[in-house]
Amino acid sequence: MEEDHLEEEEDHRDVKSDAGLVIRPNKQQGKKMMPSRVTGMADNLLATSWYDSAWVPLLNPTNIMDYFSERSNPFYDRQCNNEVVKMQRLSLDQLGNMTGLEYSLLHVQEPILYVIRKQHRYTPTQATPLADYYIIGGTVYQAPDLASVLNSRILSVVHNLQTAFDETSSYSRYHPSKGYSWELKATDKPVKKENAKEEPSSLFQRQRVDMLLMELTKKFPLPPLQPPPPAKANSEIDKTEPVVKTEKVDSPCMKPPPEKKPRLN
Repeated sequence: MEEDHLEEEEDHRDVKSDAGLVIRPNKQQGKKMMPSRVTGMADNLLATSWYDSAWVPLLNPTNIMDYFSERSNPFYDRQCNNEVVKMQRLSLDQLGNMTGLEYSLLHVQEPILYVIRKQHRYTPTQATPLADYYIIGGTVYQAPDLASVLNSRILSVVHNLQTAFDETSSYSRYHPSKGYSWELKATDKPVKKENAKEEPSSLFQRQRVDMLLMELTKKFPLPPLQPPPPAKANSEIDKTEPVVKTEKVDSPCMKPPPEKKPRLN
């Protein structure tokens, strides 16, 4: 009896893993359930953004990785190889000779867009991508994976369809003698929205826009202005000879009209 009681206590005893998850034994299989990757679902950072205003005006391809590795950045894992290289003051090129979690600069579109990839390296030539992060104007976002995009699109479609069905069903009416009918409401006149005041641009935006315009002007210079065509010289003007028109006389026997004589008083 005592042995059975001890076995029941052991069965109901909770086991805590290193990650802090409570694991209970499965009585049907007789084995303990291993902790699943619940932390990955709980730490969903797709709706999170991060930025540091002190770094934003100074960002460039040479210091963007230092900006991403700030302690307050929730997207940065301090157990990665980048932290080891940073502590040992080595070059980032040494990441190719290491194995484990790392961050690398994938794409640069100066002066506003940077893409950083989180990947697990197995060999110098083999690495598995885990997540991508993009930095726009100094703000860091996590790029959604394909499953998250499809899930979001499907949920939005289902929500819109459900809303349409609910609104349509609210217009239906039933009468015992007439049956079902539709009672549509009169459409209200559209309300004019007030013109929202445009926010003034910041110094960072003006500087970045001016830089982009300078680069575009250098890549695609404007064509030179062509001088107006010179005026034609007097010698080049066509001189047209005057044409003398002669009237044909119908008969050679015609005489001119008689001259008028002055009257004598």
